[in-house]
Amino acid sequence: MATLRYITRQILSNTIKADNKLQVNNTRAVWLRYLNYSPIVYDESRNPAPFFFDQRIQTLLKTLTRVDFAKVFRKRKLGASKVSDPEYKFMTDEELQESIKKAARRANKLLQIPPAVSVHKPKDRIVAKDPALQGLESCRMVFTDITFGLKDCDRLIVVREPDGTLQEAEWELRYRMNQLYFPRKTRSLRTPKMFEDAYLETLLDRQEYEFILDAACVQFEPDDYKYQQVTSVTYQHINDKNGFDIVRSTRHFGALAFFLAWNKDIDNLLLDLIESSRIDEGNCLVELYCKIHGVPIESSSELEAIEEYIEKYSSKKSALQLAVQAYKELAKQNDELKKGIEVAHGIS
Repeated sequence: MATLRYITRQILSNTIKADNKLQVNNTRAVWLRYLNYSPIVYDESRNPAPFFFDQRIQTLLKTLTRVDFAKVFRKRKLGASKVSDPEYKFMTDEELQESIKKAARRANKLLQIPPAVSVHKPKDRIVAKDPALQGLESCRMVFTDITFGLKDCDRLIVVREPDGTLQEAEWELRYRMNQLYFPRKTRSLRTPKMFEDAYLETLLDRQEYEFILDAACVQFEPDDYKYQQVTSVTYQHINDKNGFDIVRSTRHFGALAFFLAWNKDIDNLLLDLIESSRIDEGNCLVELYCKIHGVPIESSSELEAIEEYIEKYSSKKSALQLAVQAYKELAKQNDELKKGIEVAHGIS
């Protein structure tokens, strides 16, 4: 595996770096430009939700996440005052298997992937206009339905403008009102400074990817413009820095893989999987790409399917073809070594 990585990295260092900027119709936010990345959101031109919630795509994303119990249940710095002592139990085989199944169910819940949905439309519906109220107040008046049990997205929140216009509250104001009347414990009333340019840049340079993405999930809704700006820049940084192992076996890896496949930028991740001899996962990534973009792959075997993708759709053919060739040579050497060991032990 080390030899495989060395050979491919040597070629990569001698080739001209391809332009990896995502060539899609995207919304570029002026307030969030750093590290040469432009935020990319899921706009209304093509809704990702039907693809994301497809059962087969969900299976592919979970396979790519690669569940590792040691990482999923590791001790984390969450501000707890005291770390609980480990608990040891003597179990029968049946109890052990049941405990493993229970851990798998819990891990599956912890690894629930944040959904990919289109960014919400602006709230601009005018309810009524009453010119007689113009000048009565010099500030906006907000009216919020605080009926218990309503979903935040369904709650009626309207604004009376100084000119007498009564209209629906914009999304940012809706979030503040919902947080004011029905506060969520971990969400701030105002957007935390960590999502501002300078602070976020520092976190990205330190590769605090999971911290950033966890905080974004807490602070914003999946269809929030700011959520998709922050996460898209983080995904691009992970992709460019090959920081896949940092977020692997977390709930964010599936969202990362979907984002890269959606924007036709899976080559770095595919290269990482080939170099680590994860051909099965590489095939899942290629299948994910094909399902999202409706392109055919005719090859039946996993390795041939990857080679066909490289030939037809890849923008980094030389590096990927070299990685596949190195994998084949390594696999051949392993087969010869295995046969030699079998002969030495008298196994026909």
